Amino acid sequence: MKALYIATLSSFLFLSCQGQTKSASNPTTKPMEKQTIYQFKVEDLSGKTFDFASLKGKKILVVNTASKCGLTPQYKELEALYKKYKDQNFVIVGFPANNFGQQEPGTNAEISTFCELNYGVTFPMMSKISVKGSDMHPLYQFLTQKAKNGLQDSDVEWNFQKYLLNEKGELEQVVAPQTLPSDASIAQWIQG
Repeated sequence: MKALYIATLSSFLFLSCQGQTKSASNPTTKPMEKQTIYQFKVEDLSGKTFDFASLKGKKILVVNTASKCGLTPQYKELEALYKKYKDQNFVIVGFPANNFGQQEPGTNAEISTFCELNYGVTFPMMSKISVKGSDMHPLYQFLTQKAKNGLQDSDVEWNFQKYLLNEKGELEQVVAPQTLPSDASIAQWIQG
């Protein structure tokens, strides 16, 4: 009887240990993979597809823009920043948006003409999108939701809010609309 008890107990322990080994090597929940901006394809102002995966290895500044805003002169500083660092693995990507005070009412063609004539913009400008609300573009959902970007939740406060992404396409910083593109902290981030 004692031998049967020991044999049963040994079998039970053996099977329990095997079950634990299987569970450890085959977890049912895998860790959430950090998303990057490289998953997104958008349209530029001329209607061509712009694939963020083409920017791998570059630092990226994403900014929502508007043509009739008190902050619109930032276009000039954004262009200067882009020209200064574009050959150092840095790019600016602009997204016109009409979410704040109807300050970007133009069509894509009108926005393109405005940017070129008034500020000589040469950095990539995308088609007009929504950066907040129920129709928020998926790219901005990524930029503003910690569950997607792995860094922080944020609200787009106004036109010319800046999102800084590292060479791996991961969000690193959110910069307030009032912070000028010429601010030393942005140059330090690009050079860092």
